[in-house]
Amino acid sequence: MSSTVPNLKVTIIQTNLYWEEPTANLAMLEEKVFGISEATDLIILPEMFNSGFTMNAAKIAEPMNLTTTRWMKQMAAQTGAVITGSFIVKEGGNYYNRLLWVEPSGEVDFYDKRHLFRMAKENDVFSGGNKRLIKTIKGWKVCPLICYDLRFPVWSRNVHLDYDLLIYVANWPKVRMYPWDSLLVARAIENQSYVVGVNRVGEDGNGFQYSGNSAVIDFTGKVFVREIDDEIISHHTLEKTPLDEFRQRFPAYLDADGFVLI
Repeated sequence: MSSTVPNLKVTIIQTNLYWEEPTANLAMLEEKVFGISEATDLIILPEMFNSGFTMNAAKIAEPMNLTTTRWMKQMAAQTGAVITGSFIVKEGGNYYNRLLWVEPSGEVDFYDKRHLFRMAKENDVFSGGNKRLIKTIKGWKVCPLICYDLRFPVWSRNVHLDYDLLIYVANWPKVRMYPWDSLLVARAIENQSYVVGVNRVGEDGNGFQYSGNSAVIDFTGKVFVREIDDEIISHHTLEKTPLDEFRQRFPAYLDADGFVLI
């Protein structure tokens, strides 16, 4: 079965981040984005890309459609690609670890991180989301999630093949890289979907080290690439036909257990 859906070109930006310095991070990332020399459809940034994984939300948070949102709109318009990543948003008196999906047209959608990392007291500072986001780009259905969400497979369950590509943006420390590497592969296998995980590198303001390990994984669990330690911009082309053929040949999703989130 040959797909009529074109290939999807994905760009990963794995980078160090300036601690709690949005202006410096946006300037640094702008330089990296403008340095992308080949055509791409989707640019993926890490979790809290303008600050690092900080709980100092009162200092860093901004409302929607202010500096960082407008910056993302500018990047999308000038590159002609969708750009996505999360930052801290204040809305209605609450703080959210919010991923924005910004299209070249200026259209913006968002996903609020559902699973808040209690070991860092994220759940004491932020409000959690209650709905997934599924977006379509060039005929591909994409589900972007955030970091700690990776540990909870029910939330990412690909019921009725809701998506073709599952994304995790993260600030996942080096000390817990084995779960990161393993669970990204598991999510790809169980959901019969491509998975892209984008993590940061360097050291944050709390002294945590990050090795990146950003990865692109196919629907069988094969790791196409895993970027370790280095700041890097990498480009990957995802093909729809092999995914469609595999799902037709091995339709395990038809035997998935039904459930309802309560």
